[in-house]
Amino acid sequence: MRITILDGEPDPASPFSVYLSSLACLLTTQGHSVHRIELRTLDLKGCSGCFNCWVRTPGECCKRDASAGICRAVLASDLLLLASPMTMGFTTALLKGAVEQLLPALHPYFVIEGGEVHHRARYAHYPLVGLLLAPGQETDAEDIEIATTMWARMARDFKSRLGFAAIADRSAMEVANELALAA
Repeated sequence: MRITILDGEPDPASPFSVYLSSLACLLTTQGHSVHRIELRTLDLKGCSGCFNCWVRTPGECCKRDASAGICRAVLASDLLLLASPMTMGFTTALLKGAVEQLLPALHPYFVIEGGEVHHRARYAHYPLVGLLLAPGQETDAEDIEIATTMWARMARDFKSRLGFAAIADRSAMEVANELALAA
């Protein structure tokens, strides 16, 4: 299985960053192809809502930053794992901003799906989405539920589904095994 991990941890020395390194190694030893993208190291300019990715440069952000590479890696994956510590009740701005720049992967045209309005798919394949959260000291169960619900909605908008959600309070081996079962 091809797995892309969008690592939204801003601190490379944090325990969660070490955890993600261990998880990536375990997944690799299980035979998966793992591409961990450490968002903190990339030049991401952020989505400005110009919609040029739909009109002027269809399928590609007009800003010259790392978002095109992220989009290609995500679309080439079987599983997209969104990984982030929780701060102030939600995932980091690094992760949210990177995912917003996946907008070019959708058409600007709308369709009705399940009684809701959604963008039409631009591509035939979109990866299953997984979520791995590292709660902060002030994170409570409601914060986790809200974040999980929000990312599940994002997955649906991204022509996929949230097939895996976990808290990084279990061993990396347990999470690696669950990820393999989810896909």
